[in-house]
Amino acid sequence: MLSVQDAVNENLITPIFIGNKKEILKCAEDLKWDISKFEIIDEPIENNTAAIAAKLASQDKVKIIVKGHIHTDVLMKEILKRDYNLLGKTRLSHIWHMTNTKDDKPLIITDGALNVLPNVKTKMHILRNVIDFSNRIGIERPKIAVLSATEEILDSVPSSIDADEITKLAKEENLNADVFGPLAFDNSISKKSAAIKGVKNIVAGDADVLLVPSVETGNSLVKMMIYFMGACAAGVVVGGKVPIVITSRSDEAQARLASIAAAVVALD
Repeated sequence: MLSVQDAVNENLITPIFIGNKKEILKCAEDLKWDISKFEIIDEPIENNTAAIAAKLASQDKVKIIVKGHIHTDVLMKEILKRDYNLLGKTRLSHIWHMTNTKDDKPLIITDGALNVLPNVKTKMHILRNVIDFSNRIGIERPKIAVLSATEEILDSVPSSIDADEITKLAKEENLNADVFGPLAFDNSISKKSAAIKGVKNIVAGDADVLLVPSVETGNSLVKMMIYFMGACAAGVVVGGKVPIVITSRSDEAQARLASIAAAVVALD
């Protein structure tokens, strides 16, 4: 609720609250926030709120869906129903926009929350989504590192083979990005490491985006940056009719607000 209040104060959104009206009003009262001018759809059963949100989005009555206490799988299962017509031409994917006080340059990580072990076809959907998002935040031609455990193409490391194929496909499709892989994490973000290893490419050591091989890789990188580096993680699901903000209950209010801002940026 605090992040929603902050988003309203920043003129980012006009909220429609869906859930137990008494609890919503109590939360607002605790914050000393008058929400009388905003619509509240009273639904005491938490899992039923997903269908209400999806229907509102399908009717163009809301432009963004922000997850509250409802479990992510319940919300996403509802949104994925074709009856709502919320799916776009590309597969849904999750993007993390990472910032920290030690570096002015943000780092985008995808997909660390939604697609568990994507194949090359799915990774190409993820790639197109993140290029579009990068363009929207002002990165005209993003440098995208296709991550693996190595910068070499090895049969024993499937993600390195995928990365090589994605690099070739991106070039064939003439995507508006510099895409290169396989790259290990160190030579994706450190020019010194890339130079020592003899990796010569415009992406090496200067990546704007890390396209990760699995949800475990992306999720671990993000959590490491949050808890070890104090990074702020703005997360949003893109690729559909409306962006979806899926935050963890443990996320700080600052990260939740940043996620809402990322969703606003991702709007068509």
